[in-house]
Amino acid sequence: MQKLAEMLTISDVHLLLENIHAGVALVARDGTLIAWNSTIEESKKQLADAANLKDYFPKENRKGLQGRLAGGMLERWLGEFSMRGPNPAVICDCMLIPIPNDRAIFIAERLGSESMLRGVIEKLNRQVKLFEIESSFTKKLAHDKQVELEAVVAQAQEVAQTDPLTFLYNRRAIVRELQDEVLRAERYGSMLSVSIIDVDHFKAINDTYGHQVGDEVLRQVAQRLRDGIRHPDIVGRYGGEEFIIVLPNSGAQAAGEQAARLCRQMSETDIQVREHTIRVTLSIGVAQLRKKEDSWDSLLKRADNAMYEAKQRGRACWVVSE
Repeated sequence: MQKLAEMLTISDVHLLLENIHAGVALVARDGTLIAWNSTIEESKKQLADAANLKDYFPKENRKGLQGRLAGGMLERWLGEFSMRGPNPAVICDCMLIPIPNDRAIFIAERLGSESMLRGVIEKLNRQVKLFEIESSFTKKLAHDKQVELEAVVAQAQEVAQTDPLTFLYNRRAIVRELQDEVLRAERYGSMLSVSIIDVDHFKAINDTYGHQVGDEVLRQVAQRLRDGIRHPDIVGRYGGEEFIIVLPNSGAQAAGEQAARLCRQMSETDIQVREHTIRVTLSIGVAQLRKKEDSWDSLLKRADNAMYEAKQRGRACWVVSE
């Protein structure tokens, strides 16, 4: 099919431009009017001094027009434009079409009917509403992702500080807790004690019943230790069959009483693993923080020495470091 533009003569184009209701003008890159049709000619009667396209727009819209002219791109927008008729400015569907030689064709078609204008407004409202829905969805998605990320980070932190066998604090976490409590005790002048606990003859349990039974023994010992301490105290697995209890605001006497109770409870109740009934005892060493003398590691060392002294005394007992 032959294109319409190829069939029109110069005379046909002239008649077309002079009889359409839209304003059509040929402008330079800076907006200077070069040629225009009769619709804009009517406007020039009202704006006799108008020599630039910007003169037909309200002052507050001229800066935007200059940007469109300078951009050299196909532009379409709704704007107030001075058309022929009693009203100097009406809302128009404006279009700027770049052509060679730094020129552009400007077309302004008046939105003459109320229904047409209402249709344009409804379309814009739908676009705004769609944007609001998308924005709300994006915000909710971002919030959900943030909550999910925080949960993953919290879970990762919990896994990083938990012993996988006993679900107590692992070695790194319990040492960090001890370091923090030492700093707090030094700052506020409060008491602090620590206990090191060793499961007696644990190697013999592993050798006799196997490592799976040994692991279950450690899990049950860990549960009894967790259930046997007061709320502010913290228990963790130090390694192998050794555990640490950190006792904030407790002196050696209170820590010793706790150690005595844990030793007694452990020895009075056997541990049942499958068909095996196993008697388990503990050796516990206790040390109280010496202010301005102990660091966290020297405190731990004194408790460790006290635990070995309990071993030498025959196990199933506790010793408080001097």
